[in-house]
Amino acid sequence: MSDLLRLATAGSVDDGKSTLVGRLLYDTKSVLADQLDAVHRASADRGLSTPDLSLLVDGLRSEREQGITIDVAYRYFATPKRSFVLADTPGHVQYTRNTVTGASTAQLGILLVDARNGVVEQTRRHAAVLALLGVPRLVLAVNKIDLVGYDESNFELTAKEFAAHASALGYADSEVLTIPVSALVGDNVVERSDNTPWYTGPTLLEYLETVPVEPDPHHVPFRFPVQYVIRPRTPEYPDYRGYAGQVAAGTITPGEEIVVLPSGSRSIVERIDTPDGELAEATAGQSVTLVLSHDLDISRGDLISVASTPPVVADEFGATLCWLADKDLRPNARVLVKHGTKTTHAFVTELISRFDEQKLSSVELPESLQLNEIGQVRIRTAEPLPVDDYTASRRTGAFLVIDASDGTTLAAGLVGAPLPVRDPIRDPVRDPVRDAVDPGP
Repeated sequence: MSDLLRLATAGSVDDGKSTLVGRLLYDTKSVLADQLDAVHRASADRGLSTPDLSLLVDGLRSEREQGITIDVAYRYFATPKRSFVLADTPGHVQYTRNTVTGASTAQLGILLVDARNGVVEQTRRHAAVLALLGVPRLVLAVNKIDLVGYDESNFELTAKEFAAHASALGYADSEVLTIPVSALVGDNVVERSDNTPWYTGPTLLEYLETVPVEPDPHHVPFRFPVQYVIRPRTPEYPDYRGYAGQVAAGTITPGEEIVVLPSGSRSIVERIDTPDGELAEATAGQSVTLVLSHDLDISRGDLISVASTPPVVADEFGATLCWLADKDLRPNARVLVKHGTKTTHAFVTELISRFDEQKLSSVELPESLQLNEIGQVRIRTAEPLPVDDYTASRRTGAFLVIDASDGTTLAAGLVGAPLPVRDPIRDPVRDPVRDAVDPGP
């Protein structure tokens, strides 16, 4: 089991995401005294008798004034069993782009719904985004359960509707857990609640502490985007040549054969240097300098891979885009693609389909992709890129689409990554209210 869990919260506006995160921080004693004092003062100024725990997360002044989250707020906390990196993402539709950012590295997603409203449009949208980004596990937190009198039937109906949607997105039953919670009161967040005797599952924190975590990235071959070539040319190091960067995936040890892409040059890893000395092995997430047995023509933007299983080098590939810009994407758009440490000019040559995250269906050959829409496209790059399929490697299968005129980010791209489109005949969307009366076949 990993000792670090990366998770992201998502949900519709006012479903209580920030309050839930604040409750986790507060009840796990992960809040500094001065932070808590500031929350008490701000809450008293609002006329509240109890502290507004959402203020522990909503750090931007504009968020506090509006009572909403408009940016991704990252929080770090720990218990004796595990450490956590949590991304609290916005609920507004226009900020779905921030959800993509927060969930891009998550190993688990917490989706909140208001018990009074159940699964809504934004819930389905966020679940589709999490599925597309390859987040392997979901928790549905049915929040504000106290406002429906801790009604079991209300909870079961919501859980059943979401389970059907998650199943259509490709999640197995074991990968989805539904928990009744009250972030405001604290029911089933950290402490088990006496108000829900009908719920026998774990509290939210118990689940977060014990859920099996797939190492991030997944078990994939070694990938190392070169960030910088170190050539000191000093009397002490006259001939030193090292290639610095962060290991994106896999592991490497001295003596292994590598290939440099896109050139295809091969060499052997002679040693792995760090400021603290040599390493016997470098793993994903570590920043190191590789020293090779041969002097090769390597520069920033190249990728060093284990020779036995290199990525595909291509100047044209299919991809899924989460469109994040206000201006529409149309066929033959000129853009920049940033993959790893390399940025190159590119064309979006074709819009293949657009994903309807509500119906889990696709619209073929759309005229455009608009803000927050997801679609499959074909991209041609000016220079070949060493790419992995996103489903095999989240780090080296992801890229950014950038506006060449002003440098703004237009889209998050996933190489390959088929859309989670259901078969309407084999996998129809059921009506949870009807099914509660007549489960059918």
